[in-house]
Amino acid sequence: MRSALPRSPLALLFVCATTVQADDAVELGQVLIQEQEQSELASAKERLQRVPGGTNLVDMQQVEQGRVASNQDVLAYQPGVFAQSAGNDGIKLSIRGSGINRAPGSHGSGVYTLFDGLPLTGPGGTPYELFEPLWLSRAEVLRGANGFDKGALALGGAIDYITHTGYDAAPLQVRYEAGSRGYMKRQISSGQVLGDLDYYVAATDSAYDGYQDHSSGSSKGIAANVGYRFNPNLETRFYLRYRETENDLAGRLTKAQIKHDPRAANPTYLSRDASRPQPGSTWLANKTTFFLDDDSRLEAGLVYHDYPMDLREGLNRLKVAYTDVSGTLNYFRRDTLFDRESNTSIGWRSTKHLPNSGASEYVRVQQSQNVGIPIGTKTRDFSYQGSDNVLHASNELELMPDLWLTTGLALIYTRRESDVSYPADGGKVSQHDWDYAPRIGLRYAFNPQLEVYGNLSRSVEPPHPWALIWSASERFASGPAAKLQKTPVELQNQTATTLELGARGDSAVGRWDLAWYYAAVRHELLAVETVPGNPATEINASPTIHQGIEAGLNSLLWERAAVGKVSLRQAYTFSDFHYRDDDVFGDNRLPGIPMHYYQAEVRFDHPTGFYAGLNTQMASKVQVDYANSYPTDAYALLGATFGFNAPKNDWQTWLDLRNLTNKRYAATVTPGYNDQGKDIARSTPGEGFGAYVGVSYSLR
Repeated sequence: MRSALPRSPLALLFVCATTVQADDAVELGQVLIQEQEQSELASAKERLQRVPGGTNLVDMQQVEQGRVASNQDVLAYQPGVFAQSAGNDGIKLSIRGSGINRAPGSHGSGVYTLFDGLPLTGPGGTPYELFEPLWLSRAEVLRGANGFDKGALALGGAIDYITHTGYDAAPLQVRYEAGSRGYMKRQISSGQVLGDLDYYVAATDSAYDGYQDHSSGSSKGIAANVGYRFNPNLETRFYLRYRETENDLAGRLTKAQIKHDPRAANPTYLSRDASRPQPGSTWLANKTTFFLDDDSRLEAGLVYHDYPMDLREGLNRLKVAYTDVSGTLNYFRRDTLFDRESNTSIGWRSTKHLPNSGASEYVRVQQSQNVGIPIGTKTRDFSYQGSDNVLHASNELELMPDLWLTTGLALIYTRRESDVSYPADGGKVSQHDWDYAPRIGLRYAFNPQLEVYGNLSRSVEPPHPWALIWSASERFASGPAAKLQKTPVELQNQTATTLELGARGDSAVGRWDLAWYYAAVRHELLAVETVPGNPATEINASPTIHQGIEAGLNSLLWERAAVGKVSLRQAYTFSDFHYRDDDVFGDNRLPGIPMHYYQAEVRFDHPTGFYAGLNTQMASKVQVDYANSYPTDAYALLGATFGFNAPKNDWQTWLDLRNLTNKRYAATVTPGYNDQGKDIARSTPGEGFGAYVGVSYSLR
């Protein structure tokens, strides 16, 4: 729906300034921006509520009332979403068990990620370098198969990160955050509407010493977009994101180390001076919208994504050149069928590595007692290529008042290639697969306060091209590439059939959302770290089951107009992921994330703008290997936030206290195969007590 708000708030301000005081004009500008933000949020909320399944809407205005260091802060308090930092920009993200066993950080899998409705995720996964939370106005999470209309067919669904534009940004805003262990973040941004043109630009940098030894890092980047409306039926927007990151790596620790010395670095990582400098990732995109008539529109998108990698985590330095190009085309139409409303969408997306992408070079940078290879020796060259192509169509039909039927079908074509070319031709694997994903769902609103839904859907997730070589068992016997993988292997697409039932609504206890799902997964792509510190091997597992409950509740506990209000928000995720009669592990639980995960915050807001909150995060123990021979400890954390939002919303300040009891716990787990009950270094320690302050000022 096109906005009915004025297209040019600044022009309106200029006119008003001739007849009102300056303070009144500034206040009017604030009102216009706030109205635009609320209009966008309301529109997004209405759109997500039409999905017959679990969704989340993240309002960044609420997130920014505390420290915003990484994507973990964005996705906090979201039912169905497990997001934990590994001490740097990279987080471990899992929705409904997606990517459950992957190490946190680069090239996440299982969740399809977009910026402003355009692809970020490619055949090689989802890199994290371009995630800067302060550039966002909101995030939309479509859990599981509910990401269908985004062209997302992964088990975890889709997350669409929406960037600020000139319509919801201040002409000038500055923000500064600082805190424990050298943490610092700065941003300056500007956004305006100038007639039919609007723009947004932000520059951000950050630095931190890290909680563990040898875990310092820094980043700097810029985001910008420019939109132009040619006429009421045609508008376009160009996007730019560029960001550099540099992270020293501390590695994983044992349970005993986390208990007694959690700030230590893994000796192997320390001896290798492990680090991951990302020399600079660039994301350029355009989205053009044609309003064909009042009931139909066409959206065309084009994306160029360049993200080189420089990994210095072991004896060899791995340099990879990645470049993706994506195209999208989406058609939306509203009709009347048998006197009932019918909404149809047809979409196509294609993402592929460019021909020079995926070229990788291994160079020896560390010496070993057992391998006398001179430093600087090239040890191996390999490359991988891939493409994803999805054609999807769906329809939402009102069968009777307040009862909607959703149907859809997606056709998927994927290509994966991997080969080793040095020091010898190790062989090449080329996979070309066709697949499909149907979807059917029902949604019924008993009244404005109660809605129930259900859907049956299929998801398809192909392996990453690089997994074909890292999962190889055949290795070079001698020479510079001794013990490195030689011949790539084939991996099958992971598929899942998921039944989901749920309800949402308003009641005396507050706004609530409850979903249950059951997914029968075949050929699940599971990663296992057989040698601590070495890249994980990926396999197709025997049949597995993913089932769980996702519950959210936002409650108003008490309110007095002159005194303020007390509110409570809660999110609980129950995750039961296990094998189904595996030959080796029987019905063992899949390791990697906790079965029970709970977050809550009780908060007091005063009419003057002061607020104070007390929060908690609780997680049950996590199995660290597939044999379920050794678990981490359960934990419970406490935190507090105090802040002030000026009545005119032009400046704010806050104090964010994390882990008040200085609890020592494992934040993430990178599983092993069978540790035989031994305490192996599989876990990343969570951050200890930390205090962070921030201030922001907006010239409206």
